[in-house]
Amino acid sequence: MSSVRVDSWIWAVRLTKTRSQAAAACRAGHVKVNGERAKPAQPVKPGDEVRLFHGGRQRTVEVKQLLTKRVGPPVAAEAYVDNSPPPPPREEAVVIAVRDRGAGRPTKRDRRELDQLRGLRP
Repeated sequence: MSSVRVDSWIWAVRLTKTRSQAAAACRAGHVKVNGERAKPAQPVKPGDEVRLFHGGRQRTVEVKQLLTKRVGPPVAAEAYVDNSPPPPPREEAVVIAVRDRGAGRPTKRDRRELDQLRGLRP
């Protein structure tokens, strides 16, 4: 086995939960192999660099081992070298306004407060 489909490999090393998510990421242009946009059936081989944008995070990995079937996390971690930047700290996460269920549509006053919270209004 000299190469494996990129969507299958991404799924096998547990970068996505399902193979269909991996294929959808490829079709949407969120996967690049060696700097070029990858289709789901594009082959990867050891030494290739795979960049995946998934879950709001950029992952950059180098292929060390080819896998076609999904394996456990310890074995999957040995199949690639993770060169990803560290995830952002929790404090930098965007504040999301939460409305109570059944509260109805926001009033004009609520909209102004939400816009001010988001930094859209002074």
